[in-house]
Amino acid sequence: MGLSWFVYIPLTLYAIVTLIPFLWALSTSFKPLSEIVSDGMNFLPRQFTFQNYQNIFLQEPLFLRWLFNSVLIAVIVTICNLLLNSMAGYALARLQFRGKRFWFFLILAVLAVPGQVTLLPTFLILKTFGWLNSYQGMIVPSIVNATFIFMMRQFFLNFPKELEEAAELDGLNRFETFWYIVLPLAKPALAAQAIFVFMGSWNNFSLPLVILFDPEMFTLPLGLNAFKGQYNIYWNYIMVASMVFTLPVLIIYLFFNRYFIQSAMFTGTKG
Repeated sequence: MGLSWFVYIPLTLYAIVTLIPFLWALSTSFKPLSEIVSDGMNFLPRQFTFQNYQNIFLQEPLFLRWLFNSVLIAVIVTICNLLLNSMAGYALARLQFRGKRFWFFLILAVLAVPGQVTLLPTFLILKTFGWLNSYQGMIVPSIVNATFIFMMRQFFLNFPKELEEAAELDGLNRFETFWYIVLPLAKPALAAQAIFVFMGSWNNFSLPLVILFDPEMFTLPLGLNAFKGQYNIYWNYIMVASMVFTLPVLIIYLFFNRYFIQSAMFTGTKG
């Protein structure tokens, strides 16, 4: 019992420190701009109002378009990653083919390269294809991820081979075994991957900043900058947009959170 206090007290303090800025932003989204920029630090609104939410949804013509762009891109990127990363991870874990070790070590090498380093080459390639300021320019560079290929490989290395052998005896080929037996039982790893991939795509700011020029093509992270004028910053609208921006991630996390511990049990270090 005594030892648990040394665990729960720091975790509780960390949770409070993490939660306070979020609650402050939530409270600020219900304040008028005049109260936000005035002197003093009041946590609760003195003039509680829903006008900020009404204005951003009804009077800001591009906000719903930015929200649609973010949802569309994040959903497609997540689905593609779940399928392609899983297939690549399964191939590295179970199949024997020429160059297998080379591709595995190449994936490990990619993990060591910061994303900022590949930003310029990505821009030049997309420019060559004519994909700047387009959905495919946002989606295609993100449809696979070396981190989650490695994670799925680790999961499949620990997957019971007996189930695959039984499926083979029942007449299923390799792809059918993967699709009907292995993939449905990989829900813990898929759920963990879905959370991180969706969050990464949803919060992506650098790639949209580089390749998107038309305000109608902006995603929400990029669109938030529209509320920063040359002389004024509309903090009330920024806080409202931030709350709307946070909601899908919270929903995804709460829905898949129960799979996290199960995923950790399978994605060990077996090689």
